[in-house]
Amino acid sequence: MPAIWTRPISPQLLADMHQGTAVQHLGIEFLEVGDDFIRGRVPVDARTRQPYGLLHGGISVVLAETLGSCGAAYSCPEGCRAVGLDINANHLRGAMEGWVYGITRPVHIGRTTQVWQIDLSNEAGQPTCVSRLTMAVLSRKA
Repeated sequence: MPAIWTRPISPQLLADMHQGTAVQHLGIEFLEVGDDFIRGRVPVDARTRQPYGLLHGGISVVLAETLGSCGAAYSCPEGCRAVGLDINANHLRGAMEGWVYGITRPVHIGRTTQVWQIDLSNEAGQPTCVSRLTMAVLSRKA
């Protein structure tokens, strides 16, 4: 199966485009790009914990939306862009230390919408959150 990407993509290109953004501030890292997936991670540290010491649920959603949005952006046809329509997340297990890893794959890449599945897990490989992101595909305005 050919790769779904419509332009060059790599962990370094993804990191470069997020310089000076919330993604960089939170320590999110892009680890791997495959033919149909992007993998990344977020640290569980003082920047990302809630007052009870757990990874803040909103940070899980930031990681999920970041990975899914990148997937949508790099799989759009030339001359189009992707914007978020909806995201949901089910938090399954807390994380108090280390890293939380995420992987995103497309469920649907259509002409006007895309749907991405994002699965997050702790360092032991246990699921921490499952998320689904819906993106609108828009033509760029001149």
